[in-house]
Amino acid sequence: MRVVSISVNGLEQAIEQGFFEWLARQNADVVCVQDHRMRAHEIEDRNLVPDGYEAYFIDGENNEDGGVGIYTRHFPKAIMYGFANAQADREGRFLQADFDQVSVASVLAPCALGREEELISEENDLTVLDHKDEFMDAFGVHMQKTLRKRRQFIFCANLQTAHHVTDASARYHKLDASGFLPHERAWLDRLFDEMGCIDAFREINKQGNQFTWWPEWAAGWRRNAGIRVDYQLLTPGIRRTILDGWIDAGTRFSDHAPVVMDYDIEIGI
Repeated sequence: MRVVSISVNGLEQAIEQGFFEWLARQNADVVCVQDHRMRAHEIEDRNLVPDGYEAYFIDGENNEDGGVGIYTRHFPKAIMYGFANAQADREGRFLQADFDQVSVASVLAPCALGREEELISEENDLTVLDHKDEFMDAFGVHMQKTLRKRRQFIFCANLQTAHHVTDASARYHKLDASGFLPHERAWLDRLFDEMGCIDAFREINKQGNQFTWWPEWAAGWRRNAGIRVDYQLLTPGIRRTILDGWIDAGTRFSDHAPVVMDYDIEIGI
């Protein structure tokens, strides 16, 4: 079973940049897309679906909230739109497809990088960083519940946060900016160390400079001024099914690179 995760910064522009041509060469079973920035019905209406795949998408009330989707070669047993958090579900941040042996979800956290103190609501002084923190707290509760289940899960998530110093280039170590703040990294400590969630890519690749995002505003920095914020998160029961995985850093349909992982899991006939 091959799973691809990619944050596209707008699905239409990614397709124009060759996303579907690249995807045709990957032989992926499930493709999780984040930040498509469209109405979900437009994707089907305009046939923005690669050959051989079924498409399931959720959007936000505002297109700029991002939205997530799943392309799959195999019909899922069920689709779950949202994770019962009112704000996150209004913003289209979670979509899950259930297959026989595993569930796969596409997840998008809010981005606060460079906008930390910007107010979302003047009525209650809610900042963009507060908004992200609220989502992460809610998603953390959902992950706690999920990790207690017998069913196995893969969460393809753009969490807008790097974990260790090896997951971010040196420039980020000196910044007081969202994506590498101490409390954000501590959230990931709890996810991996306390809850037992598995960072699939780091199970097989411990090297530094393995980045998935190069923000546009950092273009004037050193060439490899990236940060790893895109994950495939596993329940512990499928830890040993990881066969291979890589970040296709040479392929860009946005300022994120695709994450490709292979698992020894039968997804369908």
